[in-house]
Amino acid sequence: MEKQTFGNIITKLRKENGMTQPELAKRIGVSDKAISKWERDLSLPDVNTISKLAEIFHISVDELMQVKINKKENMFYRYHELIDIILKGIALAMGIGVVVLALINC
Repeated sequence: MEKQTFGNIITKLRKENGMTQPELAKRIGVSDKAISKWERDLSLPDVNTISKLAEIFHISVDELMQVKINKKENMFYRYHELIDIILKGIALAMGIGVVVLALINC
């Protein structure tokens, strides 16, 4: 799964909740220009505003900030990295074997 920007997340959540930028701005107590800047990834809300956003969208701050990681997806990437390291090790060992055999046959 592709990691989204904070602006994309805010835009998606706002639209899913049927809100316009001015409506969201009014609920949070900021200008609609601030919402526009967040959604375009030109700036970020302050810490207090992030908790208000999470409350408005009925999600946790962790979910809003994408702190929670899909454990299944994370395990896949760990296995992928492990297999990559093992294959590189095998290739290195085979290379060393070729060099040793070449030296023995000289």
